[in-house]
Formats: sequence, C-alpha cells, structure tokens
Amino acid sequence: MKVKAHDSVLSSAQPGVLPEVAVQLDQIIGFRRDIHAHPELGYEEVRTAERIAAKLNDWGIPFHAGLGKTGIVGILKAGDSKRAIGLRADMDALPIQEQNTFAHASKHAGRMHACGHDGHVAMLLGAAQYLAKRRNFDGTVYLVFQPAEEGGAGAEAMIKDGLFERFPMQAVYGMHNWPGMPVGQFAVSPGPVMAAYDTFRILIKGKGCHAALPHLGLDPVPVAAQLILAFQTILTRNANPLDAGVLSVTTVHVGQAKNVIADCCELTGTLRTFSSELMELMQQRMREIAEHTCLAHGMSCDIEFSKGYPATVNDPEAADLTRRILAEIVGEDNVIRQPPVMGAEDFAFMLQRLPGSYCFIGNGEGDHRLAGHGLGPCTLHNASYDFNDDILALGAMYWIRLVETALATVADQG
Repeated sequence: MKVKAHDSVLSSAQPGVLPEVAVQLDQIIGFRRDIHAHPELGYEEVRTAERIAAKLNDWGIPFHAGLGKTGIVGILKAGDSKRAIGLRADMDALPIQEQNTFAHASKHAGRMHACGHDGHVAMLLGAAQYLAKRRNFDGTVYLVFQPAEEGGAGAEAMIKDGLFERFPMQAVYGMHNWPGMPVGQFAVSPGPVMAAYDTFRILIKGKGCHAALPHLGLDPVPVAAQLILAFQTILTRNANPLDAGVLSVTTVHVGQAKNVIADCCELTGTLRTFSSELMELMQQRMREIAEHTCLAHGMSCDIEFSKGYPATVNDPEAADLTRRILAEIVGEDNVIRQPPVMGAEDFAFMLQRLPGSYCFIGNGEGDHRLAGHGLGPCTLHNASYDFNDDILALGAMYWIRLVETALATVADQG
C-alpha cells in the first residue's frame, strides 16, 4: 500500500525526526494501515506476525517466531558489548465492530484495531529499519512483538515461554499512544502508572416462578440490585479514602422471559487498584456482603475472583532515562508527568521481572482521521478510533534514541 506521508510529520513541527526516518515514513504508514485493515485478536495474530517477520527478514534482522504462540522477537546486534535491552510492541486487536469507512478500515467484521497496536508495531518497525542500517550502538536490541495484550496476558505467555532466558536483557521498555494528549508531547513518570485489575463473577441462586406469583419463588433481581449498590460502599466506607480503587459491575445476566422470575442472576465486573492490600480488602468485603445479603433473602451465591494484570510500575532510573531522551527529541516542556490511570496493561508482567519504563505518546484529539471516520470520539477502545500517523516518526525516534543512549558506543560515551 503506497500512501503520501503527512506533511506535518516531515515539517519543522517535528525537528527531532531524522531525515533518514522521515524518508522511510511512507512505507511505515502503509504497513500500519495494512495491519489496521486486517486486525487479529489475541493469539490469532498469524498474518500480523508473518508481515512483521517478512519486514525483519528484508532488513537482515534475525528473529524467533512462535514465542507465546504468535509472538516474535527480532535480534539486532552491534559491537561486542554484552549489554542488551528489550523494546516491546503489542500486536492484537479488539472484538469491536469498526464504524470507520475510510480505505484502511477493518475488512473483518467484529474485529478492529481500536487501541492503536497497529501503530505500536509500525513505530517499532520504523526504528528497527533505521537501527539495522546504522547500528550506531554497542550491544543487543531485542524487538519484542507481543500477542494478546487485550486481556490475554500475552506478555506473561512470552515470559513463560522463556523470553528472558532465551533473550537475556538488562531492561525492557514499552510505549502506548494516548488520545487527548497533543501530537508532539510525551508523558512518563516513575513508580505506578497503570493499575492492577482482577475480575469477578457472582452467581445469585434464587428460585424461579411465575412473575404473577412472586411469593412462590425467590427473586434474585432485587438482591442483585442491592449488591450493586452495596459494593460501592466498600471504597467509600471501608477503604482509606487516600487509596485509589475502582469497583465496577459491568454485566448483569438474568432471565429469558418477561413473565418469569429467573432462577439465578449473574454479575461480573472488575476491581482496579495500585495496592494489593486494597485488592484483598475489596474482595473480602464483596464476599461478605454477597453471602450475607443473599442469606438474608433466603438465597445463596457463588463468588469467584480471577487474577488479571498486576500494576504497571516504572523503575525510577529507567523512567528518568526515558524522560531525558524524550526531552532531547521534543523539548522539556513537551515531556509531562503521567498521572496514574486505572487502566491495566500486561507489560506489567515484564516490569515485574526487569527494570524498565512505560511511556505515553500523544495521539492528538482525533482531527487526523480521514473522511469516512465514525461519529464517535477518537478514544481508545472506541469504534471510531484510528491511530494518528503523524506520530509514527516521533515514536520511532524515541526507540532509536533510547537504543543509542542505553547502548552507547565507547566513542559516544566520550
């Protein structure tokens, strides 16, 4: 796919972009849009992985495929140093029906790159192409293309498949686009940046009957309503108000007919926090509230909690390195502190094993979208979202400068 690079990417508005990176931008945009048009869900990224492998092969970058089922690790070496770092990009799409109708919109019903992972892959490939040509570093760069970030714990799967044993590295870095942050800005901060999350499922067991004869049954719906409201008191009355947490009941499944009181009602949702103690408290109180409320109404319940992702916590030194590199590219004023957010990210599994940092690159307000975009906002996990091609070069530049700084040659070190 051949596209004309946006003038804004090549203009003086992005002085930190090297001419060699700008020149290759057309093909990187084309690659991004091709991936967007052919989204694949977690652990199904077969075509995406094949396209990445083909690019790496074209540039003479050896790689290993099939790590964590569909993950790929490219290997870039220069010099004699034993130092090594990892750069990670996620590959998977979401089960969303895209509302955009422009030329590169999803060609597959019910699947969409609504979180920008197509852009994450393209930025890392843009950096890989430059680094493979110049190799102005001393050490090894592992290009980690990860499957199944969207709830599938693909990072954990790659780790269990031997990521850090087969490809030993001293640090690992990640980056995510952030809608609403202006193009040309980045954000990074030390410590917690994204929350841990667990999921829950509660099955309230009642007794079905005719809706006209409620006294003959045990209706689980009023109990479900009480639980939904009562759960909100956990954070407002049981938890320290200075501890951040979110408890969301996101689905309610009950009944099949208008004139039937159902046998049972199922509630599911998520718990999010930066504190393991608060996570334990929320689960303990949910269990107590659910069991006793059901008992008070002559019913019982089953309640299950499932582990999600841990909190994403940046190493202070790695975050400072990221901040300094970004400031060299876009200026100090355009590198802001990222307040912690309650979204979760499975890059957290990698940061549990190695020091590193996770930064955010501004994706703009959505006015970059072509004619034919949906009516919704350009926010993550929205059917009208599209990655902003104007930031591809800047993202690639961060990866390039990170490698050249973290793995600086003796000459560059002075």
